[in-house]
Amino acid sequence: MKYRNLGKYGLKLSEVGLGSWVTDLNGADAERIAQETVNTAFDEGVNFFDCADAYSGGAAERFLGKVLGEHERHEFVVSSKVFFPMGAGANDWGLSRKHITEQLDKTLLNMRLDYLDLYFCHRFDPTTPIEETVETLSDLVKAGKILYYGVSEWSPVQITEAIHIAKENNLRPLAVIQPQYNMVDRYIEDEIMGICEKYGVGITPFSPLAQGLLTGKYRKGQPLPEGSRATWQADKQINKLLTEENLDKVERLLEIADGLEVSLSALALAWILRKKQISSVITGASRPAQLRANAKASGLELSGETLSAIDEILDYHPFVRRIG
Repeated sequence: MKYRNLGKYGLKLSEVGLGSWVTDLNGADAERIAQETVNTAFDEGVNFFDCADAYSGGAAERFLGKVLGEHERHEFVVSSKVFFPMGAGANDWGLSRKHITEQLDKTLLNMRLDYLDLYFCHRFDPTTPIEETVETLSDLVKAGKILYYGVSEWSPVQITEAIHIAKENNLRPLAVIQPQYNMVDRYIEDEIMGICEKYGVGITPFSPLAQGLLTGKYRKGQPLPEGSRATWQADKQINKLLTEENLDKVERLLEIADGLEVSLSALALAWILRKKQISSVITGASRPAQLRANAKASGLELSGETLSAIDEILDYHPFVRRIG
């Protein structure tokens, strides 16, 4: 496993991280497999683990905290997020000083930690001034409860405003963003990636395998694999990606992966890591074998010829994307 700095900062992240969004905790067997997957991540050199308060209503934080507690604190970097409703009250959501402060305390309790390495604003809150949010996060850094803060799905304007508010008010800076980025969703290349490079902000993208589309498990003209995300995901995000156009691209990308003797998932992750602005890719893995396959992307160098062939397949054209 290779490691990269978080933007211009000193923190080192494994090129491949492990997220908790789709971690299955339903039943003793599922939890055992999830625990084996996290421990396999350590074996593979993964040191970055991502979570959120909203994942499984806090259960994902409690599970991850329990497993990470079996390891020394210096061995891992852990993040969580705040924004989505965690109760029925008027102040149980958003990015107000009250909700951020109270929810971080719950997250630290859930995860059995004294501090988080990274803390993200999950979405933008139009009901709270950015100044209030940035000042609160800066105060939490000063208090030692978080080391670095960032945002997830924010627009270029919102990200830039947060950066300038921190600078103008001598506050701790926004250090990282966690947007969606993969071969079929490249919107951050148009503006956000340039902003991050200019200000030294790290990028730790989620959904790097496009909900599983880029694993090669979904094939044109074939039934959905039993137990795959497309058979149970409530919001059907993966199903919306299973278009004829995308499945045609998968077939052509599989040919490139086969020619390099790597999995499609490793190819797709290495393609993201081709960008120096990327600090780590947050992958999902439901079992140890998937984690090991994803870890092979670290250090996988793609030639200019391979990258040109991929670009021809993807045929990307900049577009306006609704964020959040």
